[in-house]
Amino acid sequence: MKWKNQIINLKAYQPGRSIEQVRKQYGLDRVVKLASNENPFGSSPKVKEYIQSYAESFAIYPDGYITGLRSALSKKLGIQEQQLIFGNGSDEILQIVSRALLEPGKNTVMAYPTFSQYRHNAIVDGAEVREVPLVDGAHDLNAMLAAIDEQTAVVWLCSINNPTGVHLTKAQVVRFLDQVPKDVLVVLDEAYYEYVVADDYYDALEIIQTYPNVLVTRTFSKAYGLANFRVGYGFASDAVIQLLEPVREPFNVNKLAQGAAAAALADQEFISVCRKENRKGLEQYYRFCQEEGLFYYPSQGNFILIDFQCDADEVFEYLMGKGFIVRSGKALGFPTFVRVTVGSAEENTGIMAAMKSFLADRAVK
Repeated sequence: MKWKNQIINLKAYQPGRSIEQVRKQYGLDRVVKLASNENPFGSSPKVKEYIQSYAESFAIYPDGYITGLRSALSKKLGIQEQQLIFGNGSDEILQIVSRALLEPGKNTVMAYPTFSQYRHNAIVDGAEVREVPLVDGAHDLNAMLAAIDEQTAVVWLCSINNPTGVHLTKAQVVRFLDQVPKDVLVVLDEAYYEYVVADDYYDALEIIQTYPNVLVTRTFSKAYGLANFRVGYGFASDAVIQLLEPVREPFNVNKLAQGAAAAALADQEFISVCRKENRKGLEQYYRFCQEEGLFYYPSQGNFILIDFQCDADEVFEYLMGKGFIVRSGKALGFPTFVRVTVGSAEENTGIMAAMKSFLADRAVK
């Protein structure tokens, strides 16, 4: 068969361990997953109410225009309905961008380490990948500008950056966009937008009004607690959206998910509570790291990247044995770090006790 050369040795996305896998492996009654940056508080009660009242036929195709959610989001954001695009998670929107713009002979610029799917999609589409190393966990925007040339089609900005949790400021973004060629699409990936509290964070709605070559992506998988439903969206100028729309698969967001997302969007009080609790949780981790002398990146997301100064897989395996699933930094470009999702106060206290035990055990070896 005539496979693309670039996919022959390309590895598929490797999801983290499931709760059930760890239960069976270690014979544990209770396992806490703090690996995938899911919302420990679940989703709004309004979502459960919607699901329980759902009575439409499963034999009918979903609304291909995603009318209800599109209308609700356009009103909330203050933009036109035609400025929105929806995906099966924001992952699919990233894939749509790659498919629409990247091909052999083109290149794409991104930070490293950052969200892995930018690179993955570009490889599948045969484009050259130009990765610019982070500086202190943040995008090196000057070096990224230097990497752009006439064949650059897409630049990816992950803000806040996954896995470090570092955000881009308004001044940084504006200065960068002022220098990016107007025929280069800049994708601002804001998967963790709802958790950001930084005063110097940019306003993406203002950005797209000033820079017509910017696409902003967001998701209902994180703060809204709907990862299982796979709903993401992007917004940009009419021109950008209209060129991306033909690449989007028809009926790519199912009807149940559309309604769940609309219900979640209607409960901003829930999001506000989650944001506040997340900051409290981060402060727990900051205090723990300071007490134990561990380096960490201050985060604007619902996760924290911590350096244990040893093989990350060793920490990962130890914590699993204690009933906590985290993300080893080895797969993220940080071989001595682990990324931990901020959980409930109880979950945070539990995993920090397990981390303290790991540090004590390692100290006596």
